[in-house]
Amino acid sequence: MREQRASAPKVKSAAATRFSSVMRRGSGHPAVTYVIIALTLFVFVLQLLPLGVTDALLYAGAYSIPEFGSFEPWRMLTVALVHSKSFILHVALNMYTLWIFGRMLEPMIGRWRFATLYVITAFGSSVGVLLLDNPLQPVVGASGAIFGLMGATLVIVHKLGGNMTGLLVLVGINLVIGFIPGTNIAWQAHLGGLITGALLGLVFVSTRKRRQQTLQKLGVAGVAVLLLVLTVVGAVVRV
Repeated sequence: MREQRASAPKVKSAAATRFSSVMRRGSGHPAVTYVIIALTLFVFVLQLLPLGVTDALLYAGAYSIPEFGSFEPWRMLTVALVHSKSFILHVALNMYTLWIFGRMLEPMIGRWRFATLYVITAFGSSVGVLLLDNPLQPVVGASGAIFGLMGATLVIVHKLGGNMTGLLVLVGINLVIGFIPGTNIAWQAHLGGLITGALLGLVFVSTRKRRQQTLQKLGVAGVAVLLLVLTVVGAVVRV
């Protein structure tokens, strides 16, 4: 199979070519992907030291609810930087998946859009935790943001007429695993990140023309505002 893939011609549709040329603004290398990976691995090394980094950056719904006495909403983003210290494959698999999707998606949509996508989907994954999980249950990991990359890729590939079978299977398997009892996986974060990424992917691919860039920024801002509203609603409901 590797030999066949290596020898097979690579075909890129005209729509995908135009999309890339408009979106990426000359960014051919996934620099943002590498920076995120390096930063996450650096934080993981700090986690292994007795500095209390994990406790300072993890997230639970209670940190978004002032009535619980520990209002620290920035954790909705910092949670993507910390991982399980007792299971090193947690950070290894997340970074490997980020590397795969980052190399594919970042050159297509551009560095700033990719960075924006990652940050907002990390936020969206925490909103999922706030709305659907026990507010006292802490979570760690970048998998919610990575599911956001998957969601965005699904929408973009579909809109450009690409084959989504393999990607759908991959996303489906990973999403279902989170619902298996005893896996200790925050499926709420996965679901929140996936939906957020799909929305942003729809914004990007629907406003890919040069004259639509202002509309694109408004669409991205709209998704962010929606997440803020859901955060406030979740904080009120979960009290």
